[in-house]
Amino acid sequence: MASTHQKIWWSVFLTLLLSNCQHEVDGAPQVPCYFIFGDSLSDSGNNNLLVTKAKANFKPYGIDFPQGPTGRFTNGRTIVDFISELLGFHGFIPSFVTATGKDILQGVNYASGAAGIRDETGQHLGDRITLTRQLRNYQLTVAQIATLLGGAAAAADQLSKCVFTVGIGSNDYINNYFLPNLYPTSKEFTPEQYATALIAQYSLQLQTLHKFGARKVALFGLGLIGCAPAELAAFSPPKGTCVNNINSAVQLFNDKLKSLVNDLNTKFTDSKFTYINIFGIGSGDPKAAGFKVTDSGCCGGRTGCAASATPCSNRREFVFFDEFHPTEAVNVNLAARAYKSSTPSDVSPIDINTLANL
Repeated sequence: MASTHQKIWWSVFLTLLLSNCQHEVDGAPQVPCYFIFGDSLSDSGNNNLLVTKAKANFKPYGIDFPQGPTGRFTNGRTIVDFISELLGFHGFIPSFVTATGKDILQGVNYASGAAGIRDETGQHLGDRITLTRQLRNYQLTVAQIATLLGGAAAAADQLSKCVFTVGIGSNDYINNYFLPNLYPTSKEFTPEQYATALIAQYSLQLQTLHKFGARKVALFGLGLIGCAPAELAAFSPPKGTCVNNINSAVQLFNDKLKSLVNDLNTKFTDSKFTYINIFGIGSGDPKAAGFKVTDSGCCGGRTGCAASATPCSNRREFVFFDEFHPTEAVNVNLAARAYKSSTPSDVSPIDINTLANL
């Protein structure tokens, strides 16, 4: 049974959805297109054909998703699936590997499990589409849009109206900095220096995104990585707590990302960037919000969700579906508050609804 708090979240989501439908008399979404960049928190199938351990195109992933397993790293919808619904899109934004023809005019999802800001991040897992490669794929899409619309000017006009979300950086910690036996970064950088280096590279990548037409961009901050079941298993903090040094490192990144948003808004007056405070939205007592299990995944506990494993039946009571990724019940709350902020600290400076309406 869902808790009262979770029923409220779903009610908020449905209320926002119905409100948007009332404003869309012609059936059109708020914006003509939605482009998605990121990692496994947003991936909708781009890793399916790659040689990599970072895959989720098998049961029980997708157990609550209408099409079953698709490559989404959760039991149901991801945060960007919910955001696409709130923006008024009918159907989900296609992954880059499946998007064809005029489908790309409504947007593309380039996100890839294990991807990072740094190119080496996640390489021990196999292939992944780094943010650098995602941007190259996006440039191919831009060229295709120009062909479909009859020129670069028409493509630029179309893209200027679209919403872009980027959620990246978690793997630069999980699958890089905090794996000292596999990556040298923790020996080369203090946490402060590493966050600075990541943001410097991320800034250049975001400026490339702007160069190729992005004008409405929401950047997801990193969540409470130190509370993920896999990190609890690896670092064994006291029962009931998270791995504080990981969360502290993540907060250094988030603080610098928020500052970067301000810098980008100053530099690019033709655009609007905004920061989504995933860490803050996810903070607080999960049990007070109706979750009963916070330190173990619904599938696989702390060790990973194997193909055809039997997941828990009470998925709305779990924060995590596997050892790293949140359940659909968490994603709906994150998306609702990213789209329409509940508190001033949820976003900076504006939520995605406001961004879309600019």
